[in-house]
Amino acid sequence: MINLSALAQKLDGELMGGDIAFSQLSTDSRTLSHGDMYLALNGDRFDGNDFVVEAITKGASGAIVSKELDIDCPMLRVPDTHAALGEIAKLNRQRSSAKVIALTGSQGKTTVKEMIHRMLSNQASTLVTHANLNNTIGVPLTLLQLNEKHEFAVIEMGANKAGEIAFSADKALPNIALITNASSAHIEGFGSLQGIVEAKGEIIDGVSPQGTVILNLMDPNANQWIERAKSRRVVLFSACNSSNGPAEYFASNVLMGNGGCVSFTLNSPAGKCRLSLNLLGCHNVGNAVAAASAAMEAGATLDDIQKGLANLGPIGGRLEAKCALFGSRLIDDTYNASPNSFFVAIDVLMSFSGMRVLIAGDMKELGQESASAHALVGKYAAIAGVDEFWAVGEKSRFAVQAFGDNARHFASKSDLLAACKEIASNDTVFLVKGSRDTQMETIVSELT
Repeated sequence: MINLSALAQKLDGELMGGDIAFSQLSTDSRTLSHGDMYLALNGDRFDGNDFVVEAITKGASGAIVSKELDIDCPMLRVPDTHAALGEIAKLNRQRSSAKVIALTGSQGKTTVKEMIHRMLSNQASTLVTHANLNNTIGVPLTLLQLNEKHEFAVIEMGANKAGEIAFSADKALPNIALITNASSAHIEGFGSLQGIVEAKGEIIDGVSPQGTVILNLMDPNANQWIERAKSRRVVLFSACNSSNGPAEYFASNVLMGNGGCVSFTLNSPAGKCRLSLNLLGCHNVGNAVAAASAAMEAGATLDDIQKGLANLGPIGGRLEAKCALFGSRLIDDTYNASPNSFFVAIDVLMSFSGMRVLIAGDMKELGQESASAHALVGKYAAIAGVDEFWAVGEKSRFAVQAFGDNARHFASKSDLLAACKEIASNDTVFLVKGSRDTQMETIVSELT
């Protein structure tokens, strides 16, 4: 239980309408449960203070607000309800004895998060970030779910600008922090690749001096993060037995089967084991090794690793193989897009036999690099041997031009869909990919 009076001192707040203790917090007046404390968040298009009356009517025990309101109920007025949410979440985290594993990266973090969760759940109750609630609101809301039953928590952290991962890491107080990689994905909010590297490194600062930092030996920025870790213990992982230096966890004997699924040998300080993935693409070897390193550093065994991966299938919209119209096959990778994730998806497409057709939407948040990044994707697809490159969206014109022959740009999704239906057969494989805002999943829905 948490008292509003105690929070008032901590958050420089003003207590109004009497003190009250609460154990559950809600930021949504539409879904709160009877007895919840309502916290009024503010956004670009909404003001949670406007819904306090509705929250009280629905059974909220009180409210944490950022405006002076003439409402008869226990209330705490604070300068910033977002900051208050973070501090309440941190307080709940400090009361928990769970071992917290926090992770971030430009690519792979959601898949790695799910892998770690599966591996640790074999041992004990494990809290995990739901869906993609990895921002400075989602992380605190996840931490508020920590209770005495949890022995582990796997917390994914994303960011759109510098300082956001620092905020999340300060609230999570991770025992173990993992960075999968850093690339120029979504560079717009960071200014440069170096800005992204520094922002991802913020997760290290949240780890106590006795904690562990897990880094990708193959990432060109690993040395920067190692220096940032200072006295903290650093553990390295690699998708292969690298000549760059020793990694405690690495893969060997990687084999790709028909249709893009892979198997490999995991090498760890505790020994070796053979793993098979029900996921497309060799890049998932690196994801699996990253996950295994975090899980084993938290206490998982090799048996836990094998069991955790055995039944793990693709996460929706992330290289998800589907049956499509007229016997064709489709790879749904519509969750998001960056140049590097396009390269990975194209490699997966090329592991399939038949006529391989890339259906591309625009990549967003690339700033001044947008035109060159789209052109790079077109060139990569051409060199890889993609048979047809079809695209929709203004920026994708640069990719079409770079691909050359057998590339088409469509004025609308409906025109593109009509063309897809004309060529769909049991010899056709579609890869559909684009940034979140392009809603390329509508293409997938129509073709499947």
